[in-house]
Amino acid sequence: MVVMFSETPSATSSTAPRHALVTAAASRTVLLIAAAAGCAVAFVVAYLLFVRTASGQQAENGVVRSAQSSRRSTVDWAAPLQHADLVVALGGVAVLVLAIALARRRFALGVTALVLLGTPMLAAQLLKIYVLDRPGLNDGSAVASHNSFPSGHVSAATAVVLALGVVLPARFRTWVLAGGSLGVAWVAAATVALGWHRLSDTVGGCLLVAAVVCAGAAVVSARRPDATGVAPVPVLVTLLAPSALVLGGYAVLATATSAAAQFVAAMVLAAACSAAVVLLVAGPLRRVNFDPARAGSRLSR
Repeated sequence: MVVMFSETPSATSSTAPRHALVTAAASRTVLLIAAAAGCAVAFVVAYLLFVRTASGQQAENGVVRSAQSSRRSTVDWAAPLQHADLVVALGGVAVLVLAIALARRRFALGVTALVLLGTPMLAAQLLKIYVLDRPGLNDGSAVASHNSFPSGHVSAATAVVLALGVVLPARFRTWVLAGGSLGVAWVAAATVALGWHRLSDTVGGCLLVAAVVCAGAAVVSARRPDATGVAPVPVLVTLLAPSALVLGGYAVLATATSAAAQFVAAMVLAAACSAAVVLLVAGPLRRVNFDPARAGSRLSR
């Protein structure tokens, strides 16, 4: 009798936590799905609002004209980007990611990080070249009318930061993403200052990478749950905040009173919005276990 009663409570106690994990896993995965969906919707909003409307194009073309006519000395701070070889830089990052993974004895995690590095950058190029276009305004503007949405430079910078956040220990992830957001902000502002990209291009590149990485994290989270529940408010904020950033940026740029004000506003907005997107997804990504070799572990280490 003693044995029977001692087994029954243990069976009950082992069942209860299992149900609790299933409920918490759904909440955590929902947060990641909301982050991916929010960034994807904001990406579409940015394209439709800035690229597919005459008012959006006119506001951004004014910024490009200002960048092209400005004295180079005023944007000396952006000069390092001109001399950087993007292919070499990305190759160096790929080697660094694998080196970190090997040092941690997590080769599979390194491969996962490389996939998350390359996939959104490839998607950005395919969308920019083959899928999306920029209708011509025929307004006599000297600004190039070819499609530049989304920015490959900002996509690459964002992907590098997120890939490093994945391959490094989870306890460093938030700090890596917070510090990396400053680098992404600088690249975004520099591409605008040099006249390479428009505000929407920079924000679109950052949103695309965030959406792809969060979607991948949602798939991983559904298979490797943790025991942390998520309240509805963070889910709603994660879902709606990216589009709010895009709408706010459009409102500020469209109401700028002069070409100089538009130019400065575009650089500041490119930096602020890009950094904000990285910081927005830092929370949902913080505890995800991306390592395929540790599928039974609930949390990343």
